[in-house]
Amino acid sequence: MIRETLGKYRAVFSIGLQNTFVYRWNFLLRSLFALIPLFGTVFVWRSIYGGTSGLIAGYDFGEMVFYFLVVLLVDNLITPTEDEWQIAAEIREGQLSSFLLKPFDFLAYRSCIFIASRLLYTAVALLPVAGVFCWYREYLQWPTHASTWIWFGVSLIMAGAIQFLIAYSLAMLAFWILEISTVVFILYSFEYFLSGKLFPLDAVPGVAGTVLRLLPFPYELYFPVAILMEKIQPPQLWSGLLIQATWVLLCFLLARGLWRAGIRRYEAVGI
Repeated sequence: MIRETLGKYRAVFSIGLQNTFVYRWNFLLRSLFALIPLFGTVFVWRSIYGGTSGLIAGYDFGEMVFYFLVVLLVDNLITPTEDEWQIAAEIREGQLSSFLLKPFDFLAYRSCIFIASRLLYTAVALLPVAGVFCWYREYLQWPTHASTWIWFGVSLIMAGAIQFLIAYSLAMLAFWILEISTVVFILYSFEYFLSGKLFPLDAVPGVAGTVLRLLPFPYELYFPVAILMEKIQPPQLWSGLLIQATWVLLCFLLARGLWRAGIRRYEAVGI
């Protein structure tokens, strides 16, 4: 039974790779143009540090550049690419009916598609990203402890799970509303600002910073980046991983709950 299940989803994973490979040039162009904001960000921070001789939020200029380089790397590794739009379209256009007749768990099915697309996207984007790292090689400050890579890997996997499950949950709204774009735009606006993509969240002080670290957004990007930069040490590392794991579980339960509620509504109108 287990072998049959693994074989089934291995086939789904293979199909996901094949479907994604069709758009390899689109991925390459997207990864290339994604580098433009990085150059602009480095230029802006160079201007900011030009008027100072110390640290900003605990980062010198070299660390700040390295921070955004790692953000670029993590973003390419785990951020979903249009998954919510694809799933919402399957629901809205009735394509979901064919999946309901197959022996698949839909969340597991979409997870295989997501992992396959991220692996191929990473492979395609690896060359331009490596080129950027080479260009800014004087600012690279890799971890001094081997264990840091282990905790970074654990946090990275959970960050990818949070991002995918949030995208999946947003797509589930298509069971109730015709167009999910407004909700997606609003949530991703908060995510873009609060995940650490614009600035290191160390810059958020006091109560605001404490509350922010209880939300899921920092654990989608900032937290694994900060681990790799060894900006987070025990016991903050353990508490952060615990919070991140909790958000993975909560997002999973939300995704499951929305699916069950949505599929009852979907069945109610007939398929």
